[in-house]
Formats: sequence, structure tokens, C-alpha cells
Amino acid sequence: MTDIAISPEALLATVTEALGARARSVTLALGEVTAVVGAADYLEAARLLRDAPGCRFEQLLDLCGVDYADYREGEWEGDRFCVVSHLLSVSLNQRLRLKVFAPSEDLPVVDSVTPVWSAAAWFEREAFDLYGIVFEGHDDLRRLLTDYGFIGHPFRKDFPVSGHVEMRYDPEAKRVIYQPVTIEPREIIPRVIREDNYGGGLRH
Repeated sequence: MTDIAISPEALLATVTEALGARARSVTLALGEVTAVVGAADYLEAARLLRDAPGCRFEQLLDLCGVDYADYREGEWEGDRFCVVSHLLSVSLNQRLRLKVFAPSEDLPVVDSVTPVWSAAAWFEREAFDLYGIVFEGHDDLRRLLTDYGFIGHPFRKDFPVSGHVEMRYDPEAKRVIYQPVTIEPREIIPRVIREDNYGGGLRH
């Protein structure tokens, strides 16, 4: 491993050249480089970022889903569901953020990058479970964190806080059962109490 990482500006140029037309954008902000690629180019872009001499991102550190619904108070006009990966080059001591947007909101699908980084397997299962993003080519895509009978995807912005079903033990049936949620939704408005001389009567 090299002890000295190249500058963010140099990494931006290297990634831009390696991805070529596959990159929708390569940007630098707060010292971090982010590459956005199209869904059709996602898997090939991942291979390039792993194998290209100036990139060599051998390690996938993290992969997660993002729901851009109501992002920036509704100003977002792009696709709703995004997959974000954080990559590390151990040999070149550099990092990269890789983003891809699913073309369809109704059925968000992108390629699995497990053929490139095997560490993606459980990360992609988590993103499928929480956001409903389908990873084409994943050989074991099933829920990871929620229960087998869970309905919906709890990290989506439109998922109800109380959920759709609740689980309880039924002593008569002598087993766990599922039933519609019985919790009444409510809004909690904090009550502000203002008192004279609050804080010991400090003067400003």
C-alpha cells in the first residue's frame, strides 16, 4: 500500500478518464470524489473501477439505498431510488463514492455488483429489504433485517410509521400471528412552557 494518496483533483481526472462515456458525472465536493453512472453501465463501471491501473478499487466498504422522494423539499427532479457505494483502493490509498439511480420508481432494478465485490451480497440484501431495490444477478436476494411476514419496505419515505401489520403471540392458537395494526396514528406537538425568570433570571 502506498502511504501517500493522490490529490482529490487528480483522482477526479483519473476516474473521469477510466469511466469515459459511462460516467454521467464525476464531481468533487468537500474533498471527496463522487461518480454517477447509468444503470445500463453500472456493472461494467464497477469492473473498470476495480481493475483500471489508476483506480484499483479492490474493496467495497459500504453499499446502501437512498430514497430521494421529497429531497430538498420536493425540488429534486431526478429518479427516486439510488444505490450508493463507497470504494477503497488499498494499494493506492484512495476512496471513491459510486452512485447509480434505478430507472423505474415502480420496480427499481439495478445490476448486482457481487461478481465484482463479493462483499456486496449482504449490503444488497439490506437495500432490497429496506428500500425494495432489486439487484439483478444476486443469487440470494431475500429479506435480511425484517421478519419473513413483513409487508413493504420500511426505509421508503412513504412507509407509514406504524407499519402495515403487527405481530403478537396468540395464547389460544399457541403461536405467533399477524394482524392489522391497531395503533391509532397521531401527531405529537411539543408543548412549550415559558416561565418568567427562567434560567435564574439572567439578564441579556
